[in-house]
Amino acid sequence: MTQKLLAFILLGSFLAPTVALAEPKLAVVDLQRALEETEDGKKAKAKLKADFDRKQQELDAKQDELKKIKEDLDKKLPLMKPEAADAEKKKFQDRFVELQQTYQRLQQDLAKKEQDATSGIFRKLSTVVGTIAEREHFAMVLEKNSAVVWSQPALDITNEVIRLYNTGAKKGK
Repeated sequence: MTQKLLAFILLGSFLAPTVALAEPKLAVVDLQRALEETEDGKKAKAKLKADFDRKQQELDAKQDELKKIKEDLDKKLPLMKPEAADAEKKKFQDRFVELQQTYQRLQQDLAKKEQDATSGIFRKLSTVVGTIAEREHFAMVLEKNSAVVWSQPALDITNEVIRLYNTGAKKGK
């Protein structure tokens, strides 16, 4: 048993300098930029913007309606009996809460649609990054905006990722 351990330690000491001498190749990629510049990313962004604009118009219309109700209410309140005034204030408050809930619902809906639209693209981008990393023998590829404060521009493979992604997307991969 001790002979095996000794052999393992000796083997490890012979291999350690070899491993230490091997300089790992690193790269960085800006996945957010890649998302925005791929053809699929541009299409998803345009679709999300159109959906956002539609929902924003809906929200603006409801907000304008609520402003008019508030202006009318402010004019009528001094002339109303206290019970009627309280009932009108309650109606306005209910409408205001409804508007806030609509806003939150639309925000959540847009966030989910963005997640749905981009998750598949990010998965494909990760595959493309893996393909490039294997081809170029990178030991590691770091995401530029989340883990890297600075890197040499030569290490950035984002343009290659976008090019390869778009080429693969045109071929239907």
